[in-house]
This record gives sequence, structure tokens and C-alpha cells, in this order.
Amino acid sequence: MDFLQTAQNAKEASLQLANLSTEIKNSALEAVAKSLEANKQKIFDANAQDLLEAQKMVDSDELSQAVFNRLKLDENKMDAMISGVRDLIKLEDPINKCLLARELDEGLNLYKISCPIGVLGIIFEARPDVITQVYALAIKSSNSVILKGGKEAINTNKAIFEIIADALSSVDGFPENAISQVFSREDVAKMLEMNDYIDLIIPRGGNSLVKFIKDNTKIPVLGHADGICHIFADESAAFKMAQDIIVDAKTQYPSACNAVETLLIHKDFKYTDELFQAVKCAGVKLIDTPERWDFEYSDKILAYKIVENVDEAINHINRYGSGHTDSIITENFDNAEKFMNGVDSAGVYHNASTRFSDGYRYGFGAEVGISTNKTHARGPVGLEGLTIYKYKLYGSGQIVKDYAEGKKKFVHKDLCK
Repeated sequence: MDFLQTAQNAKEASLQLANLSTEIKNSALEAVAKSLEANKQKIFDANAQDLLEAQKMVDSDELSQAVFNRLKLDENKMDAMISGVRDLIKLEDPINKCLLARELDEGLNLYKISCPIGVLGIIFEARPDVITQVYALAIKSSNSVILKGGKEAINTNKAIFEIIADALSSVDGFPENAISQVFSREDVAKMLEMNDYIDLIIPRGGNSLVKFIKDNTKIPVLGHADGICHIFADESAAFKMAQDIIVDAKTQYPSACNAVETLLIHKDFKYTDELFQAVKCAGVKLIDTPERWDFEYSDKILAYKIVENVDEAINHINRYGSGHTDSIITENFDNAEKFMNGVDSAGVYHNASTRFSDGYRYGFGAEVGISTNKTHARGPVGLEGLTIYKYKLYGSGQIVKDYAEGKKKFVHKDLCK
């Protein structure tokens, strides 16, 4: 099947999905979860093939160790994938929710109602567990998906797709072609041209991938290019808290986009030496004079800088950060508020690890990615971020001429939802 036909089929499926009942969608999600459980070994075997080839690429410097780490599936990741699907079943259906109800005049009522975006084009690198998240979120939010995964995970991607597609085909009333998968670079180029059929592109990968996509499509793009996250240890920061948060944010999963990359420390913080020692003991390399501050290490490497005050910390983050997630550790509430209001990022935290920036941890069930955009959706993009809205107007024969000529007047009265 050529890509045009794939896109046309996805568009047709999206129109059917928009009218799908919550019961059918939840049945589809349960079928997916059961099928993933029953076919774990098939997925692990496919992943082992990918890891074997990926290790050769790491050895020849064609692939970074960070990407290799994202590629590996284990029991914990698999269990998280399956529980993420089932968590979505428990969440409220995001479609056909009333967001606004207003009486314009007697017998003329306006409603703002949530609806699906339509067709999502997802392009991602390395992480095969993304497939399950994307498809599950799309099912619950009534969107169809065309997905392109990285070549390094091709066997795992195919195995997961086939398992999910088979599960969906067993659900009565669920439309065909709601999910599809493509594999070549040529397909990516074609995807970016399909603005008549694809409504939103969501990239998950490095800066070069995101930049290429944004520069080569007319389709709206949702996502982030870099994860340059900061933590600022203020003068009043508690030492043990600072130690635990910083070590967690750097070492719990160093290659994650919400891992901290730069540590800013107030010049009067009393425990700087002890903090450095604790971070080093956790296996982290500290750098005080990096070649550039706007760099994502994706490794146990942490740049640091001593700053005069919270204002300098805010200015540094807004200049060099990527608008992803930044945190302040402080006992001074006024400084915390200044930081959280002044830092221009999708996530700003007080006394918490940047690693909390995640759809699952936010209770979204899963996420398709984290957005640093300032329109439509920002931060972890879960169900709500995959919806848009339409205005429904219910009248009883009204015409604009009567209002334009002053024969009738609008009342603009908000109604109970």
C-alpha cells in the first residue's frame, strides 16, 4: 500500500472514531492490554534482535549509549506499558465534554465541545514502549495514528504493532485502519507533505529530528527539541533535600529528556562542597566550565554554575534552557514563587525532581511526548492534549439580520454545564 492510501484510510478511520462510544474504546484498550500480556515473549525476542544489531552500532559509534538504553525493553517497562493501557480505561472519556455553555438569546444556545484532532503523525526514535502509549492514547481520544519508529527498533516496533492491530480487529465496532505503521525515510518525507490528511505531527527524538520536521512541513508540529533542565539550589535549600533531588534528577534515568543537565547554586549556600561530594559519589561527573550551557548530556554528567541570587538563576534558565522542566530547591516561599512565575518553561517545580515531568506521573495514564509549545498543549501531552474543540450552536430559526438591525438583542448568559 502506498503512503497516500495509508493517509486516506487513516482520515476515513478518524471520522468513524469521532463517533465511537466510550464502551467500545475501553473494550479495545482491554483487548490490547490482554494481547500484550499474552505475547510478552514475542516482543522480548524481537527486542533482543534489535539490541544485538544496536550493540554493533554502539561499538562502531553509529549509535549512542543513551539511545541504546532507551531501546531496551525489560519486564518493568513491559509491565508499565500494560498498566498504562489499563490506566486509560479508568480515565474519563475526553471526547464530547462540554467546555462552555452559553445562551446567546432565547432558543439560541452555544456549546463548546471537545472533539478529536483527527489524524496524528507520530515520528520517534529508539523507544519502542512509545508505540503502546501512542496507540492507547489515540484509541481513548478517538484519533487515528500513522506511526514511524526508528530503524534501530524495527523488529520490536513491528511485533508490538502486529499484536495491537490483531487485538483491535477482534473488537466489534472498532474501525479498520485506525492505526498504521510505516518504516522508511521516504515515508517520513511523504508524511510531512500530507497536510490534507494529517492534522498534527508529533516528533519524539533529538534536536536534529525535530528541527528537520519543523522545517519541512506545513502541518502543525507538537513537541520539544531539547531537554535542557535546570535545578537551582537556593541559599536556604535544605542539604539532604537538595542532595536527594539532584541525585534523583540526574541518575534515576540520565538519558531521559527530563533529567537535569545544569545545576545552579546560590553563592551563599552553605553546603556546596558536601553537595558536590554527594553528587560525585552517585557516579556523576561535574563540569564547571562547559563549552556551552545549552547542551543536553543524556548521561551522568552535570554542568554547574555559582549564581548571585534567584534573579540570576531565572535569567540563566530563560537564556539557555529549552523550556522543558526546571526546579528550585528553597525554604524561601517568596523566592520559590518568583522562580516559578519567572521561569518560562512548561514545567516549573518547587522542592521536587525534574523527573516528575511525565504523563504517567501526572495521572494522564500515558503521554505521546512533552511539548514546549505555547499553543494548544504544553508539558506532558496526554488525553486532553490530543483533543481540540468545536462550537455547537442550537437555534430555533434565528437570523443575524434581526440582531444587526436591533430588532433583537443578545443576552450572553452562561448556562450550567
